[in-house]
This record gives sequence, C-alpha cells and structure tokens, in this order.
Amino acid sequence: MATHMEESLKRGIDLIRNKVIEMGSLAEHALQGSLQALVERKHQLAYSVILRDQYIDELEKELDRLCLEFLLRQQPVGAHLRFVYAAIKINNELERVGDYAESIARHFLHISALEPQPSYAKFVEIANIAIPMLRNAIQAFVDQNVELARATTELEDRVDGIRNSIHEDLVQLREEGKLPLEMLAPLMIIASRFERVADQACNICEEVMFMCSGEYIKHKGGEVFRVLFVDDGNSSSSQMAQGIADALNQSRFVFSSAGISPRAVDPRAVRFMADKGIDISRQTSKYLNQIPNFDHYQVIVALSKAARAAFPPAPTKTVSIEWEVQDPAKVEGAPEKIQAAYEKTFQYLDTHIRDLIEAILGDEMNNH
Repeated sequence: MATHMEESLKRGIDLIRNKVIEMGSLAEHALQGSLQALVERKHQLAYSVILRDQYIDELEKELDRLCLEFLLRQQPVGAHLRFVYAAIKINNELERVGDYAESIARHFLHISALEPQPSYAKFVEIANIAIPMLRNAIQAFVDQNVELARATTELEDRVDGIRNSIHEDLVQLREEGKLPLEMLAPLMIIASRFERVADQACNICEEVMFMCSGEYIKHKGGEVFRVLFVDDGNSSSSQMAQGIADALNQSRFVFSSAGISPRAVDPRAVRFMADKGIDISRQTSKYLNQIPNFDHYQVIVALSKAARAAFPPAPTKTVSIEWEVQDPAKVEGAPEKIQAAYEKTFQYLDTHIRDLIEAILGDEMNNH
C-alpha cells in the first residue's frame, strides 16, 4: 500500500505533467493557427492567435505556482527534483513558443494587404518540421524518452537550412522587384520565428535528457556575448560601429553588422576609420540572413528607422536597442561638413559602445 506521502507526491507530479501537456497543446495550436493565417490569409484566425496568447501566459503562471508549491511541500530530491526543475524550464520555453506564434500572426497582419505575395511553400515546410519537433519534445518529457529527445534534436540543422533558404529567396525576390520592401523584414522574421520554435524544442529535449540521466548539454551561443549593429545599407555607420567595437579587443564578445538593403562599404568611411587607427577595409556588407548564428545574438542595435522597424520588441531574450545616429554617408556638401559628420558619428558610437559593453559585463557579474 502506498503511503499518504507517496500518493501526494504522485498527485503533484501528475498535475504538473498534465499542465505541461496542456500548455504544449495550446502552444502547438497557436503555431498551427498562425501558419494557417499566413498561408490562407485569414485575418480572423490571426486575431484569434493574438487574443488567445493570454491563456498561455496565464497557464505559465499557474504551472510556475504548481512547481513552487511542489518544491515547498514535497522537498523532492533526485529524480523528482530533476522532474520539477525540467518542468519549470520547459514552462518557460513553451511560453516563448506562444509568443512566437503571436509574433507570426502580428507580422502577417502587417503585410497581408501587400501585393504581390510570395509563395509560402517553404514556410509550410519549415513549420511542418518545427511544430512536430515541439510535439515530440513534449512527448519525450511525458514518457521520459531520452531516445526520442535525441532524435528530435537531430532535425535542428535541417530547419536552419530551410530558414536560410527562405531568407535567400526573399532577398532575391526583392532584388528582382517581385517583393515589396515592406514585406522583406517581416517575412524574414516569420521564418526565423519558426526556426526558433525548433530551437525551443531542442532546449526542451535537453531538459528531458537532464531530467532522465543528469546529462546536460550546453546551449549553443552561450560561450560569448553577441552584438549586432543594423542600419539601412551596412555601408557606413554600422560598419564603423563594428570596427570600433572590434578594436576594443573584448574576447568575450562577437560583434557583427548587417543592413536591410546592403550596399558597398563607403570608401570615405574606410579612410576616416583608418585615420582613427581602425582598419575596416576588409569588412563586407551583409544581409541579415548572412550573419552566422543570427538567432543567438543577445543584443541588436538599430541605427536607422528601417532597422528599428525590422526589429520590434521580440518575444525572445534578444534585447533591441535604438541609437539616434546620423549616417555620414548620406551627408552632402563641403568636405569639412562631411568630415564633421563622420567625426560626430564616430564619437557617438565610440561612447555608446563602450558604455554598452561595461553595462553588459557589469550586469553579468551582478547576476553571478
């Protein structure tokens, strides 16, 4: 006969497990709805996804409360402690997935009236891998199935490849005049949201492996702190920002730059930076999709209005920052006026980059 304590422990575990299943189902349903809204251009469905995200948020709070009460009442150890720890982490991952679905729906509403619309075949393809990955990750948690968790993580590279292919297709369509400029960034973000769902599924699988065996896999992108500078053309101000940041020789940081519609690096910027002792002559202009491990960047700094529009508040740990800085490549007039513009931009970037690095390092130290 099971003791009262054993029965209470089992009830608590079953309740938490069922809430994880419920939250996973809501997140999956939201993703399916956002995909259908995008492909079939259903505004009502998109609004439903946005409105129902509050249910996922409420369930996240309820599951957090259940896990906390379980820890306080049962004071679990060993496998039971790893179970509730994994549930807490998975709860957070699923809440983000719900936010991704909401983000997809919002971006669809932003572009739904624009023409021409692109083919969404590859969006369906990436979603039809990412969503089952999420489902399998939850099933692996429920069944404590390490083999299913491992098999699910093996699909991540395939999803990354499709995301990159979508970005390349969108850029080509834009260059050929077959895609409105206003659609480029939102569609790239939508593709990246589905890719992030796959990442969250892999994170859940890592928690399952830890729960079952104590094995913990280090998350990608955690070794360094990544900062991305984005502007219109990646020809001047963002290149200067990257050069300034790289010259600070911060080994714990990776700095990159990209543009919404890249142009060749401005020769005047190269000469100006050379006078400052910083060589950016070997830097090249890049689209966002050409940035390696783009979704692992912790900070994105927008240096133009177009960049700010491309990065609305994101449902991720990525921090979006806006800097009011002039692009000196757009300044016309006497050489003295142009030189003054470059100097002003340089001083602004140098000051804010140094302050940002100090803030990041200080915040990290305070959190340890």
